Amino acid sequence: MAWIGGLVSVKKYELTDECIEFSGIKLYRIKALCSFGNVKEGDLGGFVGSEKNLSQDGSAWIYDDAKVFNNAVVCGRAKVSGNAAIYDNATIYENAKVYHDAIVCGHAKIYGGAIIYDHVIVGQHSEVYENAGICGHARVYGNSKIHGCSLISEASEVCGNANISGDVYINGCCKIGDDADIQKSSDYAYIKGFGREARNTTFFRAADKSIKVVCGCFYGDIESFRSKVKKTHGDSKYAKEYLMIADLMELHFKEE
Repeated sequence: MAWIGGLVSVKKYELTDECIEFSGIKLYRIKALCSFGNVKEGDLGGFVGSEKNLSQDGSAWIYDDAKVFNNAVVCGRAKVSGNAAIYDNATIYENAKVYHDAIVCGHAKIYGGAIIYDHVIVGQHSEVYENAGICGHARVYGNSKIHGCSLISEASEVCGNANISGDVYINGCCKIGDDADIQKSSDYAYIKGFGREARNTTFFRAADKSIKVVCGCFYGDIESFRSKVKKTHGDSKYAKEYLMIADLMELHFKEE
């Protein structure tokens, strides 16, 4: 609630009669009842399923045609705008911002100064916080933690128990998952255009300091990758290329 004169509490917004149906759920446009932050009294906001979706405290607000429903909560000084959709049990709080066509769902948490935008999907039990950003068509899910000043962009995918921290920029079509522990941009590398299917292949440092590889349906350490390559491609050009790349990646990740 907004407190006036230290005595009387008033709501900062109300639900209007304007409503839409989204994913089979009835949502109501909100209207500001007082001025706060950059919101003026009488301003129309986005859509919620009920008042439990947007806190009456703080300066959090839902703008434009953004939608928040189910058990999702926007609170603190968070801002949700554009056509963003926040649902399930997701929470957006502190100074976080979610906009454009971004989706945050599951039990995901976006907080601190994190920014989520474009066509991103963040879900399951993932967390994005501090000054991290997710953009493009990136996907973040599992128990992933993206923090520091990290930026995940383009069609990158982060999943499993991945931990991305520091000043890391992950782009392209790489896939990072399981127990990845990436603290600097040199802790991962990816290639594309190799193999029979010209697949994207990602190499990254794991929490136990081993090198893990994701290539198509394959996931494992670099030695398992070599074995899979030999079994699949025999003595072909594809095998030779992949094995040369494995050698290069082993050198790349070698501690100085």
